[in-house]
Amino acid sequence: MFKRVLLAEDIDSINIAVIQTLHELGVTQIDHVKYCDDALLKIRKATADQTPYDLFISDLSFEADHREVKLKSGEEAIQQIRILQPDIKIIVYSVENKRFKIKALFEKSHINGYVLKGRDSINQLKSAIKKVYEEDAIYLSPSLEHLMRASATREIDDYDVKIIQQLAVGITQDDLEARFKELGILPNSKSTIEKHISKLKDHFSANNTVHLIAIAKDLGIA
Repeated sequence: MFKRVLLAEDIDSINIAVIQTLHELGVTQIDHVKYCDDALLKIRKATADQTPYDLFISDLSFEADHREVKLKSGEEAIQQIRILQPDIKIIVYSVENKRFKIKALFEKSHINGYVLKGRDSINQLKSAIKKVYEEDAIYLSPSLEHLMRASATREIDDYDVKIIQQLAVGITQDDLEARFKELGILPNSKSTIEKHISKLKDHFSANNTVHLIAIAKDLGIA
């Protein structure tokens, strides 16, 4: 079983339940933090001391308070930690169920497991930890398994996501060319952007740009 585990979770009751689960599985050292910045610091120090963590378990959302932080979400922390320690196992434990976000975590951050908080989630977390450790395989909560088979986001690339995200924050289609040039995003010609928007509308069967943004938000893209 994993020997050294780091848990990032800002709700005390969940912290207690997860720590108890880890003890039941025989984990010998468990550290926990309530801020993503602290998680990155602990990973960095453990790596420097040549006593790296074997497993990182993290929520995705962390409530803002009086403390100024650089990393505001579990996603940001996971991205940084994956760079810092590429071989660490990572399991997400979250209420987030938007398929684009979950698929991106598997495909881009190469997480090893995703457990949806809810009924029976502690048992699922236990199963996830066992599967990741014993089989070196990925784990996904049963209620989310259809996400890995879903085709709704199959043809959507990073460029399409950038277009949707800019539209979602109020940048009009006519202003996207200038915005992309400002951000250094290529290609940034008006004709290319219009072709991608047209493709997105067809792909999602959206009646117009507003409808496209609404669908994208439901999928977790915007």
